[in-house]
Amino acid sequence: MENNTPNNNGFILGGKNQDFKKIVQWLGIILKCPICSAKYDLGKTQIIESEQDETYNEARILIHSDCIKCKSSVMFNVEIRGPEVFSVGMVTDLTGNDSSKFKNLEPIHINDVIGIHKELKTFKGDFISALTQK
Repeated sequence: MENNTPNNNGFILGGKNQDFKKIVQWLGIILKCPICSAKYDLGKTQIIESEQDETYNEARILIHSDCIKCKSSVMFNVEIRGPEVFSVGMVTDLTGNDSSKFKNLEPIHINDVIGIHKELKTFKGDFISALTQK
């Protein structure tokens, strides 16, 4: 049996058709830019990634938004667990397109980090030479 009861925030939680657009609209009403306190414009907000687990009545949404006033960018991770909604936001320099592009890349591995660390130990400060070497 599907649970489609509205929570006290006004949107439907649970069921096969978790309405992520309603969640973004709700966030647009309550969230403000951490830099200038302007309200977010839904036209500058996009869902980067989402997933839903109907068994546990849970959902997770990664949202990117650009402030129309100060042009800063923020990414929000929103988790829904039954009637509870948790949101964490962070200021980023990624554009919405960057966010979409990077989400599909392989993660950085420990050997990559160790390799860069070794290179930096001998780095002499000449970025042009370091970046043009093959």
